[in-house]
Amino acid sequence: MEWTKEMRYRRLEEININEMDELKKKVENSEWRQSFHIQPETGLLNDPNGFCFFNGEYHLFYQWFPLGPVHGLKYWYHTKSSDLVTWENVGVGIKPEQYYDSHGAYSGSAIEHNDTLYLMYTGNTRDENWERHPYQVVALMNKQGRMTKPQQANITEIPSGYTDHFRDPKVWKSGDLFYAIIGAQRENLTGCAVLYKSDNLLDWTFLGEMKTGLQGFGYMWECPDYFEDHDHGVFIFSPQGIEKSGDEFQNIYQSGYLVGQKLDLETKEFAHGRFHELDRGFDFYAPQTTLAHDGRRILVGWMGLPEIEYPTDQDGWAHCLTLPRELTIKNEKLIQKPVVELQKLRKSKQVVEATLTNETRKFFNGVSFELICELKECDSTQFGIEIRASDDEHTSIMYDSIEKKIILDRSQSGQPVAKKYGEQRKCTITDDQIKFHLFVDVSSVEVFINDGEEVFTSRIFPKKESDEIRLFARGGSTTFYAEKWDI
Repeated sequence: MEWTKEMRYRRLEEININEMDELKKKVENSEWRQSFHIQPETGLLNDPNGFCFFNGEYHLFYQWFPLGPVHGLKYWYHTKSSDLVTWENVGVGIKPEQYYDSHGAYSGSAIEHNDTLYLMYTGNTRDENWERHPYQVVALMNKQGRMTKPQQANITEIPSGYTDHFRDPKVWKSGDLFYAIIGAQRENLTGCAVLYKSDNLLDWTFLGEMKTGLQGFGYMWECPDYFEDHDHGVFIFSPQGIEKSGDEFQNIYQSGYLVGQKLDLETKEFAHGRFHELDRGFDFYAPQTTLAHDGRRILVGWMGLPEIEYPTDQDGWAHCLTLPRELTIKNEKLIQKPVVELQKLRKSKQVVEATLTNETRKFFNGVSFELICELKECDSTQFGIEIRASDDEHTSIMYDSIEKKIILDRSQSGQPVAKKYGEQRKCTITDDQIKFHLFVDVSSVEVFINDGEEVFTSRIFPKKESDEIRLFARGGSTTFYAEKWDI
């Protein structure tokens, strides 16, 4: 189906009920609908937005084009949860209906102030020549969930020296003032982030560019997120235009972070270490963090990428969000663990301890499950797990003890995705003690290595009959202990 500009910018409010019912039926019949991830009822989901704890609940919005699996007129869709596990669909949170968001309510963030949730986002507009002008807008949501939008945008101009790629504000409070960091592109077509401040969240003053050690690092920095943890400052962002380097930067666009000293809000200087990718898998982008009610820093990402076709497109929908992850800092790196609340998903449990010698053996079956596997003794050159396996399909996650690498291979996973970007993802692990922690859903896998030192997130599209879980050892023997829960 060829999506024209007119089709992409149809409004949800103008759509015939019968058309929406037909689309919903088509989506519901998709064999790859997830069982425990946030996913759109119809159409396309992308960036998580407005992630926060407010009025006793977690609120999470996401970019949504309801009419098909393409990027079109974006709404904010609203979900909420009391426990980060079970999410309730609330409905449309922000509609693109004003002059300042006529062509989409783009990404942004949320912060509580005076018992009100302030949601700051980018309003996308296009003129008759299809030239973009972004606005930064602050909407308000009260405790009853009622949303109000301003008559005028809160930041109306792009500062001198930057292009119209200027979006995705993330807001935080320091002292008595509020700060926003916005992803930007300089006029020389390099990526960066800029800072604003406010004493009321409505009137904003431009401070200037955040000063980092990355001057020519891609052509646009999307979805910036800054937070502090004890004595550290952490800057998460999604730079576009990074060249491949060894096992790194293999996807069309990247997401990663810098850990350093706290951002100096007077000089705007951020002293930091090297850039690390957040996720080593095939499908991860545009993450956003928030503080949990108990002070934990929680991250959720988009399990997908722009400009990539997925097998679910034919079923009228695309993408989902990752499971929430708790972030901590260890040795100047972010450690990402699945939030402990996810244990609520666990149903029947199976346990096995065994030794494999140059063999592959089936131990479990499952389509939606959690699996923890620890290596006790590893004298093999390779040890791994095959999930969603059958005679002709499997996805493998493997430790190569010679290369000291973890390798995710989806070359046999079922329906192919973006093969031109490769079918393996790898990263180096220095620890000889290896622990795999997998969350597998109908069409995805999230793999946490060594309690969150590395993570691989990927969509997979096998046949529903492919449900075997196998373990293998090659080039010797490995003893392992594994626990598996149905979800």
